[in-house]
Amino acid sequence: MTRALVLGGGGPVGIAWESGLIAGLAQGGVDLGQADFTLGTSAGSFVGARLALGAEAATLADPIIADEIPAERPGGSERAAPADLSKLMELMAEAQGGTRNPAEVRAEIGAWALAAQTPSEEAFIESFGRSFATLPADAWPERGFACTAVDAESGAFKMWTKASGVGVVRAVASSCSVPGVYPPVTLKGRRYIDGGMRSATNADMAAGHQLVVVIALRLGAGGGVVGERIAARFEEEIETLKGGGATVLTITPDEASVEAFGLNLMDFRKRPGAARAGVAQGLAYAKDVGAYWS
Repeated sequence: MTRALVLGGGGPVGIAWESGLIAGLAQGGVDLGQADFTLGTSAGSFVGARLALGAEAATLADPIIADEIPAERPGGSERAAPADLSKLMELMAEAQGGTRNPAEVRAEIGAWALAAQTPSEEAFIESFGRSFATLPADAWPERGFACTAVDAESGAFKMWTKASGVGVVRAVASSCSVPGVYPPVTLKGRRYIDGGMRSATNADMAAGHQLVVVIALRLGAGGGVVGERIAARFEEEIETLKGGGATVLTITPDEASVEAFGLNLMDFRKRPGAARAGVAQGLAYAKDVGAYWS
């Protein structure tokens, strides 16, 4: 049986919770780091890359809980996201709405991202810190790994794999480039933004595997048009996987984790609490997840 792990977006708080959840599951005897294929979008690309590069699942959240690592501080800033991302939200809703070509709308998001005032591209990439600092520029995990991005000019969806011929650090940075917050990242002469502009999880890209575990944050949380469309898109992706014969297990934050997140997933101060909540949830879920994974 081939096993895939899909890790969705969710900002620095999402990185913390996903790391904690994976650590808690591992401490409970379920090592998701042994997946045959790991697919990450935005925050999930960072967590997935660490796993695929050989980080120990059971201790994945330790430095976040200790609040010692600068690796989850892209751009080197403690500030929260800018208050006004209303234009981004509006365009994301339109991209999911089905009334216009999604790539066309994503290109508008890309143009907005390219014009935004953000940290420099190099400062953003350097801020990934010690987790990737020792890697050669062209390094890529030997274990199956991919992460997602969107071409800022054309709006085309891109899935970076080992065959893409790019380094994992810049690929992950591109996947984490939240428009209006972080700079689009240059790869092979083109600029790329957050893969979450296509989907919060892009889970359909894991088609072909027999078991797919999807870890996702806040699908449709808060309601409204954006939430409804994100939730509907996710259901379509799950049906695509099931239609291909996959068994799909979805894990979303429990009540304690949601409370630990707060309202802003870009708030670095929430990371230790989110990681601890993830560990607790992983331990609580380990037996049930293990029935599928082992």
